Amino acid sequence: MANLDTRDIIKRIEELEAEDELDEADKEELTQAKALIEEIGDEAESGVYLIEEDNFEDYAQELAEDTGAIGKDNQWPLSCIDWEWAARELKMDYTEIEYNGETYLYR
Repeated sequence: MANLDTRDIIKRIEELEAEDELDEADKEELTQAKALIEEIGDEAESGVYLIEEDNFEDYAQELAEDTGAIGKDNQWPLSCIDWEWAARELKMDYTEIEYNGETYLYR
């Protein structure tokens, strides 16, 4: 699975609810999606970006580049940054949530 946006999940909920009949897999998807949106709360309507835990290290590096904390050229000494450690530190500001058997992080 990839990173997700709660607005896309809400759209999928609406699609599933519009169906006349759902198979068991769709029912399970609808149940999990509704539970996820409920757990996140009101912010889900505005869009909350869910980062798959396996992608969090790359996300940390992209965030550092996007915010100007490091340059995008990633030359020495920036190429020596321990991104695994940096991602662990960044995770402290994020909440973990399970969805479809995957762990995601959001803020």
